[in-house]
Formats: sequence, C-alpha cells, structure tokens
Amino acid sequence: MLQNKEAKILSSSRDSDFASQNKEAKILCSCKGSRILLRKTRRIIMLVPMRAILDAADKNGYAQGAFNVNAVCQVKAAVDVHQILRSPAIIQGADLANGFMGGRTDFANSTLEDKKAGAKNIGAAVKKYAADSDIPVALHLDHGKNFDSCIAAIEGGYTSVMIDGSSLPFDENVELTREVVKYAHERGVTVEGELGVLAGVEDHVFAATSTYTNPLSAIDFFKKTGVDALAISYGTMHGANKGKNAVIRKEIAIAIKECMLHEGIEGYLVSHGSSTVPQYIVEEINALGGEITNAYGIDVDQLVEVSHCGINKINVDTDLRLAVTRNMKELFAKDAALRNSASVGQIYELLETKKSAFDPRAFITPIMDTIMYGNVPDDDVARICTCIEDGVKEAIAPLLVKFGSYGKAPKVERVTIDEMAERYRKAGI
Repeated sequence: MLQNKEAKILSSSRDSDFASQNKEAKILCSCKGSRILLRKTRRIIMLVPMRAILDAADKNGYAQGAFNVNAVCQVKAAVDVHQILRSPAIIQGADLANGFMGGRTDFANSTLEDKKAGAKNIGAAVKKYAADSDIPVALHLDHGKNFDSCIAAIEGGYTSVMIDGSSLPFDENVELTREVVKYAHERGVTVEGELGVLAGVEDHVFAATSTYTNPLSAIDFFKKTGVDALAISYGTMHGANKGKNAVIRKEIAIAIKECMLHEGIEGYLVSHGSSTVPQYIVEEINALGGEITNAYGIDVDQLVEVSHCGINKINVDTDLRLAVTRNMKELFAKDAALRNSASVGQIYELLETKKSAFDPRAFITPIMDTIMYGNVPDDDVARICTCIEDGVKEAIAPLLVKFGSYGKAPKVERVTIDEMAERYRKAGI
C-alpha cells in the first residue's frame, strides 16, 4: 500500500522567485511492496551551506546576522522571525552549546560525547523547523575548539563549521584550519576560520586584549587554507562588557576586502563580538532585581556601516541572552504563584540566586528535557518557552532590518551540500 500521506509539495509562494522554483517541484513515487521511493527537487531542500547565504549577502551589499541558540524553542523562534521577515537564516550553535544540548549542564566541562549528542539535537531541531519554512537556513558551528568538535557538528547535521585557531601561531592555525577545510569541503560544508584575537569572554573563548588582523596575513591565510570565510579582529569584543563607545576599525575590513578583490579571492569576512547589548534590556533586568554592571555593546550604526565595507556576516549572542533572561524575570514578577510551580519553580530560585548572570543556561537546567528535545509537559513550562521565544524574536528582528537581510531570501541559491561538495571538488579545494 502506498504510504505517502506525509509527502508534501509547496506549490505556491509569495514571490515570483520562489514560485518559479515551485513549478519545478515534483515528487516521483514508485512502489515496490510497501516501499516508496521519493525523489525531491531542490525546492524542498531544508538546509543550505552557509557559503550560499554569504554569497548572496556579498553580491547584494548587506550583512547577514548570525544568531546563537541553546534550546529547541530558541531554534523555533529564530527560524520563525526570519520567516516573517523573509530573511535567510544562519542559526549558530557554539561548541559548548552542543555540550549543553547534549545534557551537560556544567557545559564548560563538556566531553566530545556530550557535543556529539548535542549537535544531533540542535541539528534535528533546525531541520524540523526549516522544513516548515520557505527560507534558506544554514546551521553553523560557532567557535569550534578543535578538529573533533567540527566533525561532531558535521555528523550532527551542521552545514557550516568554524574552527577557531586564532590562539595558535599563524602556521599552526593554517595547518589546523586546512585540515578542517579538507574534511568539510569533501562533504559540502562551509568553513569559517579566525585570524587575530578578540578581547573578552564567550564560553571557553577568552582573551584579555585584542590583536588586530593584518590584511596581508589574512590574504595569506585564505590562500593557504582554502577557507570560505574569515572572522577578523577589528575592534569588536566578545561578551557583554565591551566598554562604552567601542570603536570598530572599519579600515581593516576595507583593506582586507580590497586585497581579496585584487587577488581574486572569493571569500567572506565575519564580525565576531558584535552584540549590541541593548541598554533598555539591561536596565529592565536590573529593575527586576538583577545586578548586571558595565554591560555595553557595539553601536548598531557602526555595524550597519561595516556591512557596506566588506563584512558579510555579523555574529550576535548576548542580545538574545539578555532578552530571554529579562522575559523570565518579568514572568515570575507578574505571576507570584508560578514561583512555587513543581516544574519551573526552580528556575525562579536560580534567577534570584544568580543576580549578576544573564545567560539563560544558568537558569533553565530544571527543564532540560524541554531544552534538549522540545518536549513541553505542562502549561507552566509552556509559559517559560513562550518567554524564551519572545526574547529571541525581540533581539533578532530589529537587527535583520538594520543589517538589510529582510526580504532577501529569494536571493540565495538553493544549493545542496552534495552539490557544494562537487563544486569544491572541481575547484580543487
């Protein structure tokens, strides 16, 4: 008996670009006993390599925001808000986010096995929600610590990985990055490297001072590694404590991009440590009993400016953390009875105990089954999920507009990772 109840084709769309693709969409079914063979056209591709999204940003003169997630409901919200604004989406899971999503609540001590499990959980969530969307979505590993972390992410369904060798001497960074590039490109997966050192703290990434990226070294790095994208150090900082009036050295990005054009290098530049740290959210957290001090981000107008100076991808994490934490504090402030909930009361206790923290991972460990797999056992947990989702959307939406990616989903080529692997093979990288 033919079993194709779940097979779907999206035959129409709100724009002509998607509509033209839909006309070609077909599902060819043939039966052999109870088996059904499905052949899908590229219209129903779920995830794309990040290179395709960055290529569209580069050619059309905008920057693509890339946003970090640490829970299934955050993935849902991130995809939803990109869909609403018709923006391509780069969803990021940091190396230690994979550990957390693998069930390691003390994620700083995540093992490789934790990261493998977490990468599969994040990968499954992104694929699930991307399948219900008609925008291109890439899943990117942020700050891969080593070669094994990158492999774990790729095996978990990531279509892009970052290998962060910025703390290593140049030649060792090149060697490590080249090793990851070889493995990833054979599988059609995009690779981001890093050159230069950003000050600040983010998960296991720490540096007291910055070392700006040398433009000539960046060109050498591109040539020797074959990397698709390069995160540069040009004045941004990891974390929430960037200091007042942080200044981006846009001339560094301009110089690197000009040198790339001169040398015929088809690559992309990435801005890390670019959270804006909205002051109104910091103030609201503190008004609700928080104790966040010296929290300042990068002025959004500077980020808009560098989006026209060669920066193709802008990473944001802290903004989401702040908005989610504020929302949870507000919920418990408005509904005192929820503080005694059997399922979420411990979240309130953690919020009250860890007043200077704003990373939701410090508070949401009592509902790890929901965080890891998306299971929602009762209404109280559902209310926490709504808080998390609303915070993610609030943080992401204005940046998609500011950076210019809204309405750009049709600009992205719907290429599969298999097709990208063949392109890399033909190019010899």
